[in-house]
Amino acid sequence: MVDIKCRFGFRHLRGVPTAHIRHLRGGKLVHDGTGLSFWYRPLAAALSEIPVDDRELPLLFHARTADFQDVTVQLALTFRVVDPALAAQRIDFSVDPDTGRWRGDPLAQISGLLTENAQQYALDVLTRTPLAEALVDGVGAVRDRIRAGLAEEDTRLAQTGSAVLDVRVVAIRAEPEVEKALQTTAREKVQQEADRATYERRALAVERERAIGENELQNKIELARREEQLLAQRGANARRQAEEAAAADHIETEARASRETRLAQVNAEATRTLGEAEAAGEAARLAAYRDLPEPVLRALAVKELAANLPKIDSLVLTPDLIAPLLARLGIGS
Repeated sequence: MVDIKCRFGFRHLRGVPTAHIRHLRGGKLVHDGTGLSFWYRPLAAALSEIPVDDRELPLLFHARTADFQDVTVQLALTFRVVDPALAAQRIDFSVDPDTGRWRGDPLAQISGLLTENAQQYALDVLTRTPLAEALVDGVGAVRDRIRAGLAEEDTRLAQTGSAVLDVRVVAIRAEPEVEKALQTTAREKVQQEADRATYERRALAVERERAIGENELQNKIELARREEQLLAQRGANARRQAEEAAAADHIETEARASRETRLAQVNAEATRTLGEAEAAGEAARLAAYRDLPEPVLRALAVKELAANLPKIDSLVLTPDLIAPLLARLGIGS
């Protein structure tokens, strides 16, 4: 709102940078611009104040979807007067020369126009969209439809010198009962997904436990197979050691037998040679005794006998024993 001061029957108007001031006097435009400051006579002046700053218009309205479900649409529009001269011609932005207040409510007219058009474009989308799709994709669809409609199709808004700068759809919500039912359905789906994830996790855990059990069983089988191979190898080693020991004993026995055989042969040969030598010596001795007279032989026999008799400490000879002996020796002869 402009600031108006009264001095000596004149009025002084001081505007703001966000308000466009139009001053008419006698039907002629005297002042036109933003942030103006000037003196004027209230009885001959016609003033208009057109705000040129960005304005926010929140909207909340109900709509019905294609499946006859009621939804609440919450959005916000950002608009601005882009042609103050045109807006002043189409909408009453006049202010009281004494107080500086608007004589009417021009922004309400613009807001009403924007509200009706935005609702019309939103309903055009939602009435052809089912509830589930409206709740999921309706925000973007409604925003694009309202933005395109207000920017391109709405000539009435352009004729008022206004323009929509931005459209923001905050939410599209169903009735509490329907929303609760949808939440229940979604909650059940989420619970089912959670249960499925739990079952899959349990199945995966069981599968992993089975894999671990199979791995342990395979390890035990492999360990048993290796133990079997170890036992077989130990048996083969023991058998080979026994065979080698038996072969060594056989070789040693054969060597010992061969050695004893050769020793026996050598001993036999030595004995035979010794016997032959003794036999030869004995034959030679007998040959030497063969030509001797009998008395000599007897004497030698007695000598040999005497040499082989045990030790005799005393000997008693009687005539009965000596006489026959002497007779045999021929002493008596």
